[in-house]
Amino acid sequence: MTATTRYEELARGLTGIGAVKRDLARVLPPDCPPGAATVLTVLDRHGEMRLSRLSELMAIDISVTSRHVAHVAERGWIERETDPGDGRCRILRLTPAGHALLTELGARYTAALERALADWSAEDIDVLNTLLARLRSSF
Repeated sequence: MTATTRYEELARGLTGIGAVKRDLARVLPPDCPPGAATVLTVLDRHGEMRLSRLSELMAIDISVTSRHVAHVAERGWIERETDPGDGRCRILRLTPAGHALLTELGARYTAALERALADWSAEDIDVLNTLLARLRSSF
């Protein structure tokens, strides 16, 4: 197999990851669409931040990010406080309810993966984890 063919196959395989992500999104609660879950996850990983930074980390337009933020704020999963450095901006942070929801989402994702990969060996799952981590670090 040529190097070009390998990368073409990899590109096709990575496109298939979208289908996996869509299937995993089906385990989310009805009031927590994928965009909302992403907001919570990014805030959990990176801590409190402005909307503009969240938009950068999510790699989506700020107007779309704003809609996701409004959704999670209405449900009490995040709070928006005035930025002491600039009263025109808000600082976003997770609430205890947001942390609790993230714990639930993690359990749902883990259970879905355990069901889907039940016929995989522990070694295969370890190899996949290693290679995915390596792929992320390459980007």
